[in-house]
Amino acid sequence: MNNLPINSIKTSFIDQLQLHHLVVEAETGSGKSTCLPLWAAESGRVLVVEPRRIACTSLAQYLAEQKQQQVGESIGYAIKLENRCDESSEVVFVTPGVALRWYSETRLKDFSTIIIDEFHERRWDTDLLVALLKQTQQHRLVITSATIEGEKLARYAGAQRLYASGRTFDVAIAHRAKDSRQLPDSRYLELRIKEEVEALLDMEGDILVFLPGRKEISQCQSALASLGDVIIAPLHASVTDEQRNIALNVQAQKKVVLATNVAETSLTIPNIVAVIDSGLERRTEQRNGRTTLSLKHISKASAKQRSGRAGRVMDGICIRLYGEHAALAEVTPPELHRESLTEAMLASASCGVALTKLTFLEELPEKSVQQAHAILKTMDAIDANGLATEHGQRIYPLPIDALYADLVTRMPTKAIKEAMVDLTAVLATPANVYRLSSNEEQIEKLAQEEPLGCDGQLAIQVVRGEILPGVTIEPDVLKEARGLAIQMREVFELPQLSVASRYEHQALVEAIASLHPELLFVRREKRQDALANGKLEVVLGRNSRMKNHTQAALVLDTHSLPGRGVKQTLNLATFIMPADLKLIERLMLGEWQQGAVVESDGLPMLQMEMYYAGRRVASRLEPARGEFAVKPLLESVKSGNYFPGFAKKRSNQIEHWKLYVALGLDENQKQPQELNFDSWFSEQLEMLELTEPSELEMFCEDDFAFEGIPYWEYDDFSETYPFELALGDLQLTVEYQVAKKLIYVVYRDGLRKGDPKRWELPKWTGWRIQYKKASRIVDVR
Repeated sequence: MNNLPINSIKTSFIDQLQLHHLVVEAETGSGKSTCLPLWAAESGRVLVVEPRRIACTSLAQYLAEQKQQQVGESIGYAIKLENRCDESSEVVFVTPGVALRWYSETRLKDFSTIIIDEFHERRWDTDLLVALLKQTQQHRLVITSATIEGEKLARYAGAQRLYASGRTFDVAIAHRAKDSRQLPDSRYLELRIKEEVEALLDMEGDILVFLPGRKEISQCQSALASLGDVIIAPLHASVTDEQRNIALNVQAQKKVVLATNVAETSLTIPNIVAVIDSGLERRTEQRNGRTTLSLKHISKASAKQRSGRAGRVMDGICIRLYGEHAALAEVTPPELHRESLTEAMLASASCGVALTKLTFLEELPEKSVQQAHAILKTMDAIDANGLATEHGQRIYPLPIDALYADLVTRMPTKAIKEAMVDLTAVLATPANVYRLSSNEEQIEKLAQEEPLGCDGQLAIQVVRGEILPGVTIEPDVLKEARGLAIQMREVFELPQLSVASRYEHQALVEAIASLHPELLFVRREKRQDALANGKLEVVLGRNSRMKNHTQAALVLDTHSLPGRGVKQTLNLATFIMPADLKLIERLMLGEWQQGAVVESDGLPMLQMEMYYAGRRVASRLEPARGEFAVKPLLESVKSGNYFPGFAKKRSNQIEHWKLYVALGLDENQKQPQELNFDSWFSEQLEMLELTEPSELEMFCEDDFAFEGIPYWEYDDFSETYPFELALGDLQLTVEYQVAKKLIYVVYRDGLRKGDPKRWELPKWTGWRIQYKKASRIVDVR
């Protein structure tokens, strides 16, 4: 490692580390990740935080080999589900999640120096860890970056800058675009990749292709399968150890590595002579209040990182499948600005500091902060000061999302807790544990074995080792999920996976729904492929086995994609568990509304209807008594069963009173716009505390007098301003627009073909009068 550009700052690094925090800037491929930890170890134990698991394991393996040791001696690592280090390890590589959990437990007191490698990736957990270390000032902090603004970062961290210039090898840059401003494009990507690979096969060395995700890697694998002796090696977060070794080590044959961003930083892939950059990546972003996974153009900083992979061990070339002057962003936005802050807020609270009390390189979005706070308060995971409650401290260390951790810890019985642990192990594993067959016969057999059409039950069966028709297992992914299930079973002192307890499926569904009712969705009545919970609508995923007759389901996982419009988001339900509609009523999650008054056995009954997410999910009849008595009493009077003609008479009096006030004939009264017969008579009934329709027989009309226009004025006023007119064979309704001094006489019924005449109408002095019939309006003269 003597020829690396980073060696030019070795003396300065060792000297300055004794006095200051450091920001180390150097080109990709300069040796930062391998040299700095060893130099820092001369001053005490070093914790190196790498953004990805594969970087942790690979760097630890490489440095251990350089020292002719086994991993876990002086050089170790700790990642999710795997720990190969001890207290004697001088240098320990960890992921940010592990570092944060260790910080919450011990404040990292066993380490002297913390190196945050590849800070420019701007993961939320890395940003949070730096903010915590900045506030506590208990460690010497080293932040490395190849692309971020060093001055801004050094000022934020209170650090000195060191810059290692130069590269070991040169990289030529070429662009493949007809227009120099052409942006990266995913169309025909595998064919364009194949064309470039074929053109580079005569060069000595291997080829590295940057692609946005596993889907594109799989498509390119198929397209390149015809190249014969060439090894096609996938490299992403979920590859097996064997696949990773093939990708990261020199092979006897020509090799093409198809990689996601996992190969963009830290990893040294030997023998790479050429990089083909698609210019694309998949990253999260906030859209319409949801975190979506989007296919995006990379930033200029990422493009620089990718090209650097070709110059690590020899001169190389980078071919970019987009224009030289494509309008790429300078840097990739930080995750804290692109994702929900729920996990970050719980992590900070569990580390003893409210998220809002920390200082970040960029200010946090206020809306995201408020949303995260509301979610965690609902879980009772944080207190009023933003610090973790006892429950929050319990769920944070679990290697799963806060929602799943909250569910696991609060399951009511041991058997259901076991089921939730096994279910969560599948949900928390990034890659798919299994794939469903496209063969209809196999799917029918699966439906016989698992008739509920339930992703949850299927996942639990798979983790527990059952073999099901139409289900193809991904062995390495299943191994990770089972490892997580075993780990959590040990944490909660549950039986081993091999002797898992039997559980009742509906009890599990009800337990989840009662703890997190927002997970319960119902089908839309008119769009059966869509489900809603009142706040969010989701569409059934392509592989959903939800039965047509199933009308409700728990949606435990969603995949959000950008829709066509700027504000649209397509939310796919990717993991569902069928539920009974009656569960909504049983858990009292819907809202009861008063419906129509019906008669049952000669008694007036009130039709009560429960609505959830805009859909009626339950109904019942209630006797017309107590708080529901007013409406049937009102309807009985309006229908004429009691006091025939009374409702219309009082209604006219009320409307005349409103007109009387509007005309300014009672200056002490404000315009009673909301007053009508229903509201007035309901108030009368409530004041008298009447609960049974039969009780109305004790009263007469005069007991319900309306105090409006003085009685000695009313007849004259009502005659001057009638609401209905009968002009022989023409029946009219009268509407008064006081503010406009306008009266409409509206056709209601009659055989007359001509319009009414002015002389036929009351003497409305000073009013303009118009006749309305259908859409026709004419002045009456």
